[in-house]
Amino acid sequence: MSPETSSPALGPAPTRRRGRAPGTAPDSVGESGRLTPAVTGFAVAAAVGGFLFGFDTAVINGAVTAIEGNLGLDAVGLGVVVAVTLLGAALGALGAGWIADRIGRPRTMLAAGIVFFIAAIGCGMAHGVFDLAAWRLVTGIAVGFATVLGPLYISEIAPAHARGRLASMQQMAIVLGIFVALLSDSGIALALGGADAELFLGLPAWRWMFIAGVIPALIYLVLALVVPESPRYLVARGRVEAARRVLIRLQRVDPAEARILTDRIEDTLHQKESGRFRDLLDRRRGLLPVVWVGIGVAALQALVGIDVIFYYSTSLWESVGFEESAAFGLSVLSSFINVAATVVAIVLIDRVGRRALLLTGSVGMFISLVIVSIGFSTARMVDGSPQLDGVWGPITLVGANLFVVAFAVSWGPVVWVLLGEMFPNRIRGVALSVCASANWFAGVALNFSFPSLRDISLPGSYALYAVMAALSFLLVFFCVRETNGRSLEEMHAGGGGREGEGR
Repeated sequence: MSPETSSPALGPAPTRRRGRAPGTAPDSVGESGRLTPAVTGFAVAAAVGGFLFGFDTAVINGAVTAIEGNLGLDAVGLGVVVAVTLLGAALGALGAGWIADRIGRPRTMLAAGIVFFIAAIGCGMAHGVFDLAAWRLVTGIAVGFATVLGPLYISEIAPAHARGRLASMQQMAIVLGIFVALLSDSGIALALGGADAELFLGLPAWRWMFIAGVIPALIYLVLALVVPESPRYLVARGRVEAARRVLIRLQRVDPAEARILTDRIEDTLHQKESGRFRDLLDRRRGLLPVVWVGIGVAALQALVGIDVIFYYSTSLWESVGFEESAAFGLSVLSSFINVAATVVAIVLIDRVGRRALLLTGSVGMFISLVIVSIGFSTARMVDGSPQLDGVWGPITLVGANLFVVAFAVSWGPVVWVLLGEMFPNRIRGVALSVCASANWFAGVALNFSFPSLRDISLPGSYALYAVMAALSFLLVFFCVRETNGRSLEEMHAGGGGREGEGR
């Protein structure tokens, strides 16, 4: 590869263009400037996969204690049952972009929906640790698909000026899925007298927590049947006329402008087949610098420790002295705060920009994680479990929720928006798959290690996550460019090689 196509992804964003001369080609689908109801509706439909992502990964929160007791799991076994979903997600994400580039975005969504549906029933009916882990692995594969498909599809149909808000719907759907999962877990446990309580058909309540996932899975299946194919995918597959029809439907442009738009997309594809892993390779660095940056951003989003709040929070709050009902309530509260903060992120992301939000969020996460670490360091041991006394109980609780806020207004939604924007058209699908897979492998490491780290040193584990938050600030400060308000074609077509794949 030439030096131009492998230049580092450093420095500030180039000056944004204020407009174009009358009669010249718009830079992208989105630069026609119309955020139509069709675009919004199909973006919401694609984001339902994110809801399933959030629901199916977080639903185990309320069942952790019951699973430990019923299946006799130790810290390592519990880590496996929780983390295996993330391993499946890493595998699913790694293949999702390749599959989506071959059979199309909606068909891949449909396949993911089927897997979500089957796996929800499988988890609920599992009768041992091995089959539960196997079904959680299958669930993870579908989660990995949703991780890639949402931002990929939305970024390809969204207007440039609203792409951040629309792509943030993926994260909003994720946090809503987490919230509904925790609310569902709490409601089932409260109504039935605990996670071990039995409902009809003789199944314990914790099993119905998993089976409830069939409802959003069915919704996703139906929506996958009605969303149109991405115009960029259709152009890449040589179906230019079909792409123009979709553009007319989505953007309400006239046929002449639709022709200009598809020509522009064709130019950025370089008339080459998309979706090959070898297109990401660089002779000197192994991978293109922009891919390394994407991998770093994706991995750090997991390594700051947000999963600990949403997958282990109920058992964690119980372990420091809260009753089961109070622990469920605190988990739901954290999830609600997550939803509210994500709304703020959606409002800000196209106004403030991606880079500023990420940097601010890194600072907030670092400070709040330090507070939580100090709080847990003051706990005293009672019957082998830490107990928070006095003022440090409320302070630690506030610190944990401040961490949720800092993450939700920044690294939660912005990372997936950024990953959907930062890669050239030709490699976007496969590059996003690699980065999403890195995110999930990092999540596997986090979730597998936390039960053991918790037993070794609970404050030490949060101090480690604070270090990761500091690293996230440094990575963004030195390596991430602003993508706000620039069309996908503009970011990589102009400026010769330096705007190309090496960025």
